[in-house]
Amino acid sequence: MSTLTQRSSGLVQRRTEASRSAAAADRDRGSGDEDYEPRRGDEQDVDDSGDSKETRLTLMEEVLLLGLKDREVICKSDAPTGDVLLDEALKHIKDTQPPETVQSWIELLSGETWNPLKLHYQLRNVRERLAKNLVEKGVLTTEKQNFLLFDMTTHPLTNNNIKQRLIKKVQEAVLDKWVNDPHRMDKRLLALIFLAHSSDVLENAFAPLLDDQYDLAMKRVRQLLDLEPEGESMKNNTNELLWAVVAAFTK
Repeated sequence: MSTLTQRSSGLVQRRTEASRSAAAADRDRGSGDEDYEPRRGDEQDVDDSGDSKETRLTLMEEVLLLGLKDREVICKSDAPTGDVLLDEALKHIKDTQPPETVQSWIELLSGETWNPLKLHYQLRNVRERLAKNLVEKGVLTTEKQNFLLFDMTTHPLTNNNIKQRLIKKVQEAVLDKWVNDPHRMDKRLLALIFLAHSSDVLENAFAPLLDDQYDLAMKRVRQLLDLEPEGESMKNNTNELLWAVVAAFTK
């Protein structure tokens, strides 16, 4: 009986979220404009993946946006990527000898190390820096919240269209566009699914789904999570580093 109650509660929550998403989309198009039509050229501003050229997001930014709720790593190229956080991580990897494993770098860069001599590897203020990037791209805004004795900076969502496109992209990957083979999936989208799950924000993308869709989406995500990274990394045309990271996060 308790299982049925929890199930019904989940269904109501997801349908409520769906209604809120639809209402938010209507507000973004402008109140009172029933015959809304996209402006000429709008379609040209969005590429095949649905990302605006002006608001192309990094993987870490997408994981953060969804949450608004042993191999050695050798740096093959130290050329700047244009992403400050990634460039900072690559510099640490390049300057470190002997090379560390993927698991070690995840622990070092996140600050989850017991070695005080290696604390300088930690990337500082990651969430705040990612939020500021999203503010610059017009996805979030900055506000001050007063909490009696102190003020706190917050970053509310200001462009819901971008988040809804991201949610739709994740949903389609495990529903309408499911290919049942991780090696045929877009590598960036596959990485996003794994990282979002490890960050406990993946289910946010499935909240608007109806019950049957939700069950199917979670079943297919479980299929991905149950893969053996070691075996997958040995297949043809695979990305070994991606599977090494997956192994570090899922073991």
